This record gives sequence, C-alpha cells and structure tokens, in this order.
Amino acid sequence: MTKAHFILYVADQAASAAFYSAVLGEVPRLNVPGMTEFDLAAGAVLGLMPEAGIVRLLGDGLPDPARAAGVPRAELYLLVDQASTYFGRAVQAGATELSPVAPRDWGHCVGYVQDPDGHVVAFAEEVPDQ
Repeated sequence: MTKAHFILYVADQAASAAFYSAVLGEVPRLNVPGMTEFDLAAGAVLGLMPEAGIVRLLGDGLPDPARAAGVPRAELYLLVDQASTYFGRAVQAGATELSPVAPRDWGHCVGYVQDPDGHVVAFAEEVPDQ
C-alpha cells in the first residue's frame, strides 16, 4: 500500500470543504466538482465527495447514502498536536460537540464532534507517560 484515502460522502461539497479547511487550518490540495482532498499525516488523504453522485458512480446495488444522513457509521480519528485547538475550531466551524477533550484509558486525550454531515470526528493527542 502506498497511500490511504478516506472519503466522506457529503451533502454539500463546498460547505464541507469550508468546514474541513477551517478545522484543519489548510486549503484543499484538490477542489474540483465531485471531489475535495486534504493531505493528512503519513501520506493519508481526506476526500469529500458529494453523496448525490455516489449511486451514479457505484451503481444501484449500493443504498443511497443520502437516506442515512446524520447516521454515523464510522469515525475519523485524527492524532494531532493540541487536540483542544482542533476540537475548538471544529465547534466554531459548526460541528456538534459530542464529548469534550479528556484523557481516555487507551493513552490518548480525545474529544469527539459530529461534523455538519453527521460524521463522527475525533481529535486525539498522545498523553505523555507520567
């Protein structure tokens, strides 16, 4: 494997691109009709694809993602420096706070939000050994 792309199906590509640009503090590396991409760590890419085109692209065998709007089915877990900063930017940009940034028993300090499309996004940082 040379690179991983995580693609979120979104209702409004432009609004989602603006949200993630504000949260990540970056401009997209690609922003064309049908796909917006942000570079993440270790060569990973976050893609935003309009849900309206998914059935056309993948066929009628796939349930229409628009019918599950706001129903979380996965989590985008981002290990970052200063999780509180990212968490605050997300809430300020329109995310719904699910759980504040706090130490978790797996060794990370993590906060959870739901983005405007209902995707769960976690902002985590490693807790230094005490």
